[in-house]
Amino acid sequence: MTSKTREPFVPGGYREVFQVAWPLIVSMGSFTLMTFADRIFLARYSTTAIQAAVPSGILVFCLCCGFMALASYASTFVSQYYGAREFPLCGVATAQGVLLALITWPLLIILIPFGRWLLAISGHAPAVLEMELTYFTILMWGAGSIALGAAIAGFFTGLGDTRTTMITNVLGNGLNIVLDYVMIFGKWGCPEMGIAGAAVATVIAGFVSPLILLGLYFSRRYLEVFQTRSTFRYNHRIFWRVVRFGLPSGIHLSLDIASFTMFVILTGRLDPTELAASNIALSINTLAFMPLIGLGIAASILVGQYIGRSQPEHAEKAAWNAWQMGMLYMLLTGITFVLFPEFYYALFVNRSTSGIPLSDLVPIGRMLLLILPVWGIMDVSNLVIGHALKGAGDTDYVMYYSVGAAWLLLVPGQLLIVNVLHGSIVHSWMWTAFFIAVLGVGYLFRFRKGRWKTIDLMGRHTPPIEPARGGAEALAAD
Repeated sequence: MTSKTREPFVPGGYREVFQVAWPLIVSMGSFTLMTFADRIFLARYSTTAIQAAVPSGILVFCLCCGFMALASYASTFVSQYYGAREFPLCGVATAQGVLLALITWPLLIILIPFGRWLLAISGHAPAVLEMELTYFTILMWGAGSIALGAAIAGFFTGLGDTRTTMITNVLGNGLNIVLDYVMIFGKWGCPEMGIAGAAVATVIAGFVSPLILLGLYFSRRYLEVFQTRSTFRYNHRIFWRVVRFGLPSGIHLSLDIASFTMFVILTGRLDPTELAASNIALSINTLAFMPLIGLGIAASILVGQYIGRSQPEHAEKAAWNAWQMGMLYMLLTGITFVLFPEFYYALFVNRSTSGIPLSDLVPIGRMLLLILPVWGIMDVSNLVIGHALKGAGDTDYVMYYSVGAAWLLLVPGQLLIVNVLHGSIVHSWMWTAFFIAVLGVGYLFRFRKGRWKTIDLMGRHTPPIEPARGGAEALAAD
């Protein structure tokens, strides 16, 4: 009789990817649920509210995401320093990310008039525009929590501790759902605030996770090994290396989302039924989109850690396994979009209101949900392989390729479809799906070429495999 032995650990294998990814997927799933609930509440409050929330919400993210990506790129340094066992430098890198987040918060507030102007020239109906301006302005005042949360969460995710960020994100997103219900509809003694209530709820709940994580970061648990308190200061060398590699990541994400925002704003010029159907389909897409981001972040973490250990072969294996898991997830999710379009759209339509009836939305929505699985399968490469490239420091390529494709392909095509050819929302979605396919092919080609394996993110010609105390020496040299 032989005893049962445990399956041996395989570096970069499915089990390791899943162990890192599942808390991130749960975390992103909680954000998806929160966004889904927010959109359902607003759709049931009024058709105008859901028409206003999607473009203005995406515009907020468009203006914030570059700063978020810049501050959060410190997490890539954390993962590589952790892989190289340079533990104090993990704290140094995190401090630079937090400082960048705090520096950029006032810049977000300065951008409020610019964002209001963009909405004003979008050509949306006056009632929709009024709600868009309200929702956008409130969210932008509290948008500093986005970069701050990404920066401090990067410390824990860089270490591979994705469960801690999962718990704090679930708490924050859960609070957001409760506050949405209370503030939108005026429950439990709170005045009815409509779309303004949804924005205030998001701002309040947005600070829950970063504040909890900051408290944990400075606790005794991380004090001795990572020197989180003594390293919490400006470090010239690492600050500018974070900016050097993080800025292309920020520019890439900002201009990429800006191009997608153009798509959303342009569709706002279509008839109300097509606009409502498109905005609901985009809300449904969060079911597929956010968990894939969790897999992408997991790929980035593992690629960074294995590059720090000078083991690019394991980094490559982890990225491909994460990609395969994403493809399987998207395939299964896409099947439900194709089979149950009425179910998804019924979640957003309140039959007791005088808004657009479900029977008018479903025929258009069915066509969009047929495109959505194709769109999502193509997006797996963008979200997983793109994150893997950034985890290795290949941010220049990701920036140049994605920005070029977005502004030379997606935006001109959408302008042509909407303003010249006067195409339908289905044509706009098909062109966007084609653009996503072009992005995915470019990322896959770059990853297979292997150029990312030679990038020296940490500023060393030959990164040490297992230095025990290099961090203290680097701190002293600053």
